[in-house]
Amino acid sequence: MSAELRAAVVEDATGVADVLLSSRRTFLSYAPLAHTDAEVRQWVSEALVPSGGVTVACMGGTVIGFLAATHESSVTWVNQFYIAPGHTGHGIGSGLLTLALASLAFPVRLYTFQANTRARSFYEHHGFKAVAFSDGSANEERCPDVLYELAAPIKPGA
Repeated sequence: MSAELRAAVVEDATGVADVLLSSRRTFLSYAPLAHTDAEVRQWVSEALVPSGGVTVACMGGTVIGFLAATHESSVTWVNQFYIAPGHTGHGIGSGLLTLALASLAFPVRLYTFQANTRARSFYEHHGFKAVAFSDGSANEERCPDVLYELAAPIKPGA
């Protein structure tokens, strides 16, 4: 069964928050959330999903992944990108990213933690280049991070 990819609607907020929280706990335990579960759920339902720019991957009516992007000045940012535990490695993230990149303005940038080697490998596989590393003092988790950029669309066969 393949995932349905679509724009998030208000009713997806609980599922989006569930994916964010479970993914963070499972894959990023070294970078504890700076906010309570209740604060995250409120932010997702009142700010993230209503802001637009959120695409969800659903299977059987359940949100199993999402990508949130915003355009600021001359850069598009992938601000949130999570796949639920148990659903990674099945092409869902690639599908979400490919769909997003088809409509986003370039360059596209995102941050991930330096220790998140799985995500870093994923982004590099999709053509993103590491352009800056920091000690994490500017992020809420205070974990070393890396800034990735995809300057232009990847041409098929490149």
